[in-house]
Amino acid sequence: MTLPTFRSDFAASLPQESGSAMPIRDTPHVFSMRVLPTRVQAPSLLCWSDSVAHLLGFPSSPQKQVEEITSILSGNSVPPGASPYATRYGGHQFGHWAGQLGDGRAIALGEIRTSDGLAWEIQLKGAGRTPYSRRGDGRAVLRSSLREYLCSEAMHHLGIPTTRALSCVLTGEPVIRDMFYDGNPEQEPGAITSRVAQSFLRFGHFQILAASGETELLRKLVVTTLDRYFPGHSASSEEGLVRWFTEVADRTAQLMVDWLRVGFVHGVMNTDNMSILGLTIDYGPYGWLDVYDPNWTPNTTDSEQRRYRYTQQPSIALWNLSRLAEALAPLFQDPQVGLKMLTSGLESFQKTFRAHYLEMMQSRLGIETLDNPEGYELLENLEQNLQRSETDATLFYRSLGSISSFDQLHSDSLWEVIQNAFYQAPEQPEVIEPWKNWLSTYAPLRRRHSKPWEQVQKRMNELNPVFILRNFIVQEVLDALEKGDRAPLDQVATALRTPYEWNSLTSPFHRKLPDWARSRPGCSALSCSS
Repeated sequence: MTLPTFRSDFAASLPQESGSAMPIRDTPHVFSMRVLPTRVQAPSLLCWSDSVAHLLGFPSSPQKQVEEITSILSGNSVPPGASPYATRYGGHQFGHWAGQLGDGRAIALGEIRTSDGLAWEIQLKGAGRTPYSRRGDGRAVLRSSLREYLCSEAMHHLGIPTTRALSCVLTGEPVIRDMFYDGNPEQEPGAITSRVAQSFLRFGHFQILAASGETELLRKLVVTTLDRYFPGHSASSEEGLVRWFTEVADRTAQLMVDWLRVGFVHGVMNTDNMSILGLTIDYGPYGWLDVYDPNWTPNTTDSEQRRYRYTQQPSIALWNLSRLAEALAPLFQDPQVGLKMLTSGLESFQKTFRAHYLEMMQSRLGIETLDNPEGYELLENLEQNLQRSETDATLFYRSLGSISSFDQLHSDSLWEVIQNAFYQAPEQPEVIEPWKNWLSTYAPLRRRHSKPWEQVQKRMNELNPVFILRNFIVQEVLDALEKGDRAPLDQVATALRTPYEWNSLTSPFHRKLPDWARSRPGCSALSCSS
């Protein structure tokens, strides 16, 4: 089978500096730099996504061309038509402007145009140093690469906008990392993830140009972005810019609702990790709620401030959008007036988030409407109850969809079915009574639904997954790989394709956080070191 043809239309349409070996430096007045991946010693293919391969035109089973494919996806060879490059961007990191950042270890091979006319960019993450590597070596370790590969695909199958992953390749070379920045560096296996998206454009791509006063390049980037990815919008008028920004804000709002629904915590919501297309991008120290805790963050770097905690993610998204609005303001004849015009997009974010969140919770709970005082009180009391006892939110919501008929829909039956969601069976009256009170309010609200029972239950189970890629599950995979056993990896990679189905693949992973994982690095806490 002939491998798909690469091209670099988007990067080539913006200022680009050539050269395959560039020093680490600032690169004003360009969008990207030509740079070749650094060769590795002994690459081997660890993971392969059949669905992404099919999307791009790669063979669904790579065995016959495994050496050629592995060579390309490790960066050891450049396929015909590819012009590898790294892009320049800036960003606010933990609320502070960090200046120029850029692709420090992600090198794009280029784009593949599929039969439907869409172009998909392929990046190799961990492929070596670029002009934007700063103090880094441009490499990535297996634990972070595998986490990104698996989570990209898990989020896709959960129906959440995300970058995808085609492969994870072992490099055969060790990488030295100080996991928790505590002065204890260790050698770890190196790996490269090939990740795929229509675009990896970030808020930071626009921010760096505004911060450095490169207004004409900023305008060209916006025009090119709209022409390519937002064909329904035009940058020819200030009103057109506002309408486009509003769509970016609305996409971001909907993404935040999706994250909250499945208990996902990104961990590093810096502006350089925010996608202009509204995708989940850059899987670093992410996590999934085990014990429900609205203030939880998996990122050890954020353990004190908790800026990027679970329930604050929508507020941070709005803050990041405000920074993007500031970056776009120079494109208006009067930047101050432009900034005021762009606030309509921020207001739209808030309206879109509220509407989609309420709609999501109604469907998730199987209640026709929550848009009334009784519904708001139900949600508020639910939030309090989830925190009052150690509750696994994923198991809790899924259990609500297990009642088989309206006849069973009463507080006693519901109390029985949610027992599995508690880490310890509640014994104190101050915990039990609020839960029973909540269930006695919930049951009649759900019985009022005008749609047939089966339709309501089906919708509930389409939004409340059986399987989420909990951190301890990935850690079990990594522990097994260290012993030479890839069976758990194959089981997880297969199960994540049907996350809403209760079947023999997903049911083994429908379980609570085990005690051994509560304080285990990689399960309860992760760092930006990767």
